[in-house]
Formats: sequence, structure tokens, C-alpha cells
Amino acid sequence: MATRTLARGMGTFFKVCEHPEPRWSKCPHEYTIRYRDAAGKQTEDAGFTNQDRAIARLVEIYEAKRAKPQRQSKAERIQKYGAMQFKEYTDEWKAGQRDLAASSLRHLDSLLEHHLFPALQSRRMNTFDHKVVDGFIQTMERNSVGLATQANAYDKLKAILLDAHRLGLFSENPLEGVKPPQYDPERAVIPSAQQLQTIRTAGDDTFLLIADLMSGCGLRNGEAAAVNLNNIVADDVYRITEQVNQTTKTYGRLKHRKIGEYRDVPLPSRVKSTIEWYADKYGTVDGYLLRHPKDPTKAFPYYYLQNQWQRLIKSGEADVPNGMVIYGFRHFFASNCLTHGIPITDVAEWMGHKSLDITFKIYRHLMPGSMSKAAKILDMGLTA
Repeated sequence: MATRTLARGMGTFFKVCEHPEPRWSKCPHEYTIRYRDAAGKQTEDAGFTNQDRAIARLVEIYEAKRAKPQRQSKAERIQKYGAMQFKEYTDEWKAGQRDLAASSLRHLDSLLEHHLFPALQSRRMNTFDHKVVDGFIQTMERNSVGLATQANAYDKLKAILLDAHRLGLFSENPLEGVKPPQYDPERAVIPSAQQLQTIRTAGDDTFLLIADLMSGCGLRNGEAAAVNLNNIVADDVYRITEQVNQTTKTYGRLKHRKIGEYRDVPLPSRVKSTIEWYADKYGTVDGYLLRHPKDPTKAFPYYYLQNQWQRLIKSGEADVPNGMVIYGFRHFFASNCLTHGIPITDVAEWMGHKSLDITFKIYRHLMPGSMSKAAKILDMGLTA
């Protein structure tokens, strides 16, 4: 039995008889068409008296299938997910967040368990609107949830609902008109240049190395713990490629970065000298300068640095500003950049912030700008 195939996806037509294809137009047997229906199942229809009618029917079916899938798939998504409870939908959404690091997943689970699920877990997805979201924020306010946590919980709810909106579950964006929690970070406690000099030398050599990496290059604690001699890619450039994950105690990808992504940051000569001095004095393992004090096959443990910091604070040996934490070294880096006129966009990139807004909220007060200074600068340009 011969068949005639049309364009891809349109199907075929044929005759169930002993006549070869060149004789079809003259033989009395009817045509049969074969195609796949909307569900993908192969189907046959017979009874077409001539080739033109068989082709016309295949074209009609093909055009109907092309027009139908989008409407049908949206209706199927609404039917499937609209009646789904928030917890069930979120569990499915979470399974798709494969780019999240272990610490980020732990943070997400905490927000879901303590804030989102207690308030929303049984609510059907198709019942969300701006009033429901507003009510959730008000519930957190009544429960005296901290503003930072409120902002983080809202961001997670926003991500979940926007995912549902893209699927077509809502005719209008359920976040439209919602006023999100306004988190204003407390001003960072930053040591002066003189205080930094006394603090960085108050601990052991490892403490000095980490302090210089954080204050001179803007590395996070875990990134400094993964310092590698091979990451000096130029005399004045250090490449941050990984960090020590506090959860897994192993080397992992950078925060807000995919596996294999990196950040290049300025490498001041003093920091470069500290890295090379430490490597000469203690050696390296595969280029890594810091390893577990009791087991060099393992990554450097975060608690070692934290314990030393606590001892330093209690001893009073260094002039540590009241309220300063280890992260103050990284704050010093930002302060040093911004007070010397380096653009905040560059600082945000070097520090690995997820968005410029984070850098701006924390360090806006450090930027050397004012109305009067701006007016003078603009006037110089106008009168040049």
C-alpha cells in the first residue's frame, strides 16, 4: 500500500487497494487519510471520493490543531494548577529551583515553614489577588516579624505568584498595587583605616590573611576561606571562583552565580603581598592557602575564624568599633571604594551583590555626593 505524505505534521493520504499510486485518480476506490489528533494519537478517516477532498480535510485538521494548542494548554494549566493548594504548587515550584545553593535552599525552607505555609498553605492558587497578598504582609506586621524577614518572605511569595501568573492562572497580576515591606538596613559599622591596622594584626597569620582579602578585595568570609594562589590572574586582579559553603563544609559555587562563573576584583599590592607571604611561609595544597587545621584534605572551617574573632573582641587588644562584626572588613572595602569616587556600579559587581539596589541601600551614605557639590560640577561643564 503506497501513501502520499504532505508537509511535515499534516499527515498522509492513501488508497487501500491493489492499484499503484499512478492509477489512483482513475480507480474507483475511496481515499483514506492518516494523521495525529490533538492528543498525539494516530487516527485514520476513510470515505474521501477524490484526492482534493482528502487533502482539504488534512489541511483543515492541521490548521485547527495549530490554532488550538495554545488555548487548550492554557485552559489545561488553569484547570490543573488553579485548584492546587499553595503548598502543593510551591513544592513543585521549589523542585525547579535547581540553581539555588545549599544555604539558599535552607533559607527558603525556613521562610516557607515559619511564614508562608502557616498563613497560605491551604489556599487555592486561583484565589490569590492583591488583597490576599496585602493580608499576608499585614499578618507578618501583627506578628512583629522583623522587616528584613518580611521583605525576604514577600520576595519568595512574589517569585511563586509571578511563576503562576506566567502560566496564566491570573487574569491580572496579583501583586499589582501591593506595597511591599520596606526594609532599611541598619548602617554598617565600619572601622577606620587606623582601626583596621590594629585589628588585622591582632590575630594569627590566618586571621591577617582573611582580614586583608575582605578589606582589600571585598571578599565574603567563605570566599576568603577559599583563597587560591592560582587565582591571581594579573598583578592587580584576583579572580574569585568559589567559596567554602558553611552548610556542606566543602568548596562550592559563588553566591548568586552559576557553577563555573566568577568575579574579577581589584587586587591591591598589599593584599597580593600578604597572599604570597602566606603561601611562602605555609605552602599550599592545590593552590589553596587555607585548609582545615587538623585535616589538610578538608576545606577551611568557618568556625575557626569566628572563634578567633570572639576572642579578639573579649580581649580588648584591638580598637574594634562597637557593634562591628567580621563582615565589617568587607564594609571597609565598599567604604574605601565609594569615598574615593569609584562608581557604585563597579563596587556592586566586585562585591557580588545580586542587584545594585542592595549596594545602594547599605552604602548610599558613603557616596561622596551632595546637591552643592553636584551644582558646582555641573556649572563647570556649562561654563567651560
